[in-house]
Amino acid sequence: MSHPEPKKHFIREIIEEDLRTNKYQGRVHTRFPPEPNGFLHIGHAKSICLNFGLAAQYNGLCNLRFDDTNPETEELSYVESIKEDVRWLGFDWQDREFYASDYFDRLYELAVELIKRGKAYVCDLTAEEVSEQRGTLTQPGRESPYRNRTVEENLDLFRRMKEGEFPDGSKTLRAKIDMAHPNLLMRDPVLYRIRREHHYRTGNRWLIYPTYDWAHGQSDSIEGITHSICTLEFEVHRPLYDWFLDELGIHHPQQIEFARLSLSHTVLSKRRLLELVREGRVSGWDDPRMPTISGLRRRGYTPESIRNFCDLIGVAKVNSIVDMALLEDCVREHLNKIAPRVMAVLRPLRVVLVNYPEGRVEELEAVNNPEDPTQGTRSVPFSRVLYIEREDFMEEPPKKFYRLAPGREVRLRYAYFIKCLEAIKDPRTGEVVELRCTYDPATRGGDTPPDGRKVKATLHWVSAEHAVDAEVRLYNPLFIKRDADEVDEGADWKSNLNPNSLERLTGCKLEPSLRFALPGSRYQFERLGYFCADSKDARPEALVFNRTVTLRDPWANIRKAGREND
Repeated sequence: MSHPEPKKHFIREIIEEDLRTNKYQGRVHTRFPPEPNGFLHIGHAKSICLNFGLAAQYNGLCNLRFDDTNPETEELSYVESIKEDVRWLGFDWQDREFYASDYFDRLYELAVELIKRGKAYVCDLTAEEVSEQRGTLTQPGRESPYRNRTVEENLDLFRRMKEGEFPDGSKTLRAKIDMAHPNLLMRDPVLYRIRREHHYRTGNRWLIYPTYDWAHGQSDSIEGITHSICTLEFEVHRPLYDWFLDELGIHHPQQIEFARLSLSHTVLSKRRLLELVREGRVSGWDDPRMPTISGLRRRGYTPESIRNFCDLIGVAKVNSIVDMALLEDCVREHLNKIAPRVMAVLRPLRVVLVNYPEGRVEELEAVNNPEDPTQGTRSVPFSRVLYIEREDFMEEPPKKFYRLAPGREVRLRYAYFIKCLEAIKDPRTGEVVELRCTYDPATRGGDTPPDGRKVKATLHWVSAEHAVDAEVRLYNPLFIKRDADEVDEGADWKSNLNPNSLERLTGCKLEPSLRFALPGSRYQFERLGYFCADSKDARPEALVFNRTVTLRDPWANIRKAGREND
């Protein structure tokens, strides 16, 4: 797999300095450590690309390690989805698939070692009491009354915690650091809690589980990681990460923090995404409106476009919101190169060519992709009755609307010039239901006629006799505001959900080449955008296409400018 030339940033500068000084004997070993409590999203894609990309650039290694220390929220199905996403993005962890639960025995032994060194103790305070005694940013905390238990007593109590002698929540193991430390996380943090929860890998063997802060650094050390790359919210945890490793005297990786990705018009919190799934506000983790990797894949995004997006946004030390338009531009740019062009009419309006011979069918040649001549051409049928887009006709067209109107002539893509004679309306509703037009036989293929007359618009179309019916799903941003957290007083983030994030169109008409479109196959519907055959709901007898991204529409911009000038 090829990647673009990597950009310089502060993490690469750190690694290159470490290589220059031989800090880790010339090794670069990173890891991607997701918690299997949900599906990965586009923010995780940034971390995947960074960790695996750095390892590849410096001839190093990158592990896939599941941080499965919270059995209450973790599932094997999440593990499998994560592996599928990482592979789909184009990365391979080879034989380095690890789990924090692989190290539960070793983590317990290290905790025992910390007790023996007088650096950890068993505490009987409740979670509420621990929190209350921690203090504030301006006030030091108070020491636990159990802080000065003997090493022997702590070893005995910790063993009995492990063996299930005490009820859940009755005791914890805490590090003995400094209750007056300016960093609240250093005020005797909890290492282990008693939790009788079934673990998806270890079953009911363990009754105590390590906290993330305890498992993280020690797991890095066990695996020989050199550069432990985290998002910025873990910067405050770094002193604790270093303290554990230094006190134990074991291999000490370097934790480096970078700004996490925030994307406009969505949320990148697994907790919030899970809430949307559980409340039925989306159809699942892979709903194409979701910012999950599986949702983007189902919508038609390519791994190349996501990797390019992650490269473009770069690596920084300051959090910011990246506009969704940049991600859309990345997929639009890639699909423009690879997606075959086809014709599809989403809101069909019937057109009858009154001077075209009845029963006649022509096969016209159409280009599959003007960006890639190797994709060749295809034949599309043309007949007396066609469908065009309803929005391509107006009875009383405004200025700068160059499409079809009474008395006006336009070009049909790859076909002929046609001229509108009259519009037939439903007598009950007044809605236009059919156009009567003529075609010019001298313009076959859309060529300029011998008299040299020109038209200002080219429309796509589908032969009614040969059209394939389909459902097309149009996706819009999941949230109406750029920042989903920008809410009115008393409201929550879900008040910004976009009620029009999904529009289902039925009775759409597609050219016959799409009859056997494979699930996941991507196309450009000419003049409309890029679309993907749905990987779950599409069947040969019931086609379903998802809109990946629109094309840039000049008329839409004109209409928008007109509204703004009103």
